[in-house]
Amino acid sequence: MPARPTATVYALSSGRPPAGVAVIRVSGQQAFDVAWKLAGRRPSPRVATLVDLRDPADGSLIDRGLALAFAAPASFTGEDVVEFHVHGGPAVVDALLRALRQIAGLRLAEPGEFSRRAFENGKLDLTQAEGLADLIDAQTETQRRVALGLAGGALRERAEVWRAAMLRLLAGVEAEIDFSDEDDVDSDFDRAGTLSLRDEIAATLTRAAIGERIRDGLTVAVVGEPNVGKSSLINGLARRDVAIVSDVAGTTRDLIEVALDLAGVPVTLVDTAGLRETDDPVEAEGVRRAKARAAAADLVLHVGECTPSSAVGQPVVNKVDLGSELPGFRDGIIYVSAKTGAGIDVLENWLADWAGRAIRTDEPPIVTRERQRRALEATVAYLNEALDQSDAVLRAEALRLSGRSLGQVTGRVGVEDILDEIFGRFCIGK
Repeated sequence: MPARPTATVYALSSGRPPAGVAVIRVSGQQAFDVAWKLAGRRPSPRVATLVDLRDPADGSLIDRGLALAFAAPASFTGEDVVEFHVHGGPAVVDALLRALRQIAGLRLAEPGEFSRRAFENGKLDLTQAEGLADLIDAQTETQRRVALGLAGGALRERAEVWRAAMLRLLAGVEAEIDFSDEDDVDSDFDRAGTLSLRDEIAATLTRAAIGERIRDGLTVAVVGEPNVGKSSLINGLARRDVAIVSDVAGTTRDLIEVALDLAGVPVTLVDTAGLRETDDPVEAEGVRRAKARAAAADLVLHVGECTPSSAVGQPVVNKVDLGSELPGFRDGIIYVSAKTGAGIDVLENWLADWAGRAIRTDEPPIVTRERQRRALEATVAYLNEALDQSDAVLRAEALRLSGRSLGQVTGRVGVEDILDEIFGRFCIGK
C-alpha cells in the first residue's frame, strides 16, 4: 500500500510521567531537522547519542538525554524517525513537548498514528498491529504470549502461505478457462488442493473462540440469594475490599466487576444482586441484570448457605464456619467460609483449573479477534462454493472472492472502512 502524504508528527511514546525515563518520538520528513533544532546535531543512525536538548525559541536548556535517529525505511513507521530519551518528570516532558509544538510544520500525533503509518508503509500488517495493541493491553502471561505471537507475524505468515496456495488454485482454474481448446493444458480442477486449504483454515478457526476468550478474558458470575456472602466471597478471591458487605439484604444492586489473573488466564468476577422477588424497582433491575449476566457468563458460581438441591452452575456453600461442614471440595460442591478465609484457596485453585481447561489447546491460537474470524469464515465459505461449482467461470469467481476475504485478514484489500476503528483504539504515542 503506497504511503499517503503525511505531516511530521510527535508524541510521548512511553508511559505517562512521572517515570524514570520518557521517550518522545518524532516521525516524518522533518524529523532530522527537529534533531538539529533541539540538539544541534543529527545523531548517527541507530546510535544512542548523549545531547543537550534546548528550546529553539530562546536556547534555554530543557534536559540532557539520549537522541536516536532511524532513517527511512528502516524505522518503526517506515519514515525518518528521531527519538528523545529524557528524564521522565512531568516538567521535563511538558517543556520538550512545548518546544516541539512551536516548530512550524509539526503537530501532535493522533491515537495510533505511528502504528497506522507503519501499516501504510508496509512495516506492519493489520494482524501485527492488532497484536501490538493486544500486547500493550495484556494483563496476564497467557495474553502476553498470544499477543506476542500475533505481533510477531504468526497469523500473517500463515495467511501468506494460504494466499500462495490459493493463487495456485486460481491459476489452474484460469488456465482451464483461457486455454480450454488446448490439448496440452491440464483442465482438471485441483479438488484435493482446495479441500486441503479449506480444511487447514477451518482447523485454525476451531481455535478462534479460544483466542478471543484469551484476549477478552473469561467471565464468572457469582449469583445467589441475598446475604449468602457473595460479596464477601468476591473480596476473599480479590484479596481486597472491592464489594460492599452488609447484613442488609439487597445491598448489592448493580454489577461489580473484579479482574483476576488465575494461573495466567484473565478472569472477570461479577458480583450480582441477590436473587429474590422485590417491589423495589432499583433492586428489581439489579436482579434482572444479575440473571442476564449469569446467562451470558462462561461460568456461574451459585453461592448458598447450605447444600443446594439444585443449582445452575457450580455450587459453592459459604459460611461453613457456622455449621458442621468442613471447607474443601466434595461431591462436586465447594465448601468455604468467606469470613474466615477457610476453603478460599480451594475455590481459587478450582477456578484456575477450570480457566486452564477452558482455553486449553494443542497450539497457541493465532486468531484473536472477531474481525479476523469473520474474514476467515468468509474465506472458507467461498472455498466451499468453489468446490460445489461445476462451471469453471463460477469456480474461478468463488476462488477470487475467497482470496479477497483472505486479503482482508492482513489488510491487503478492502479494509479502509475499519482502519480508523483499529488504530483509533491505540493510545497517543503508538
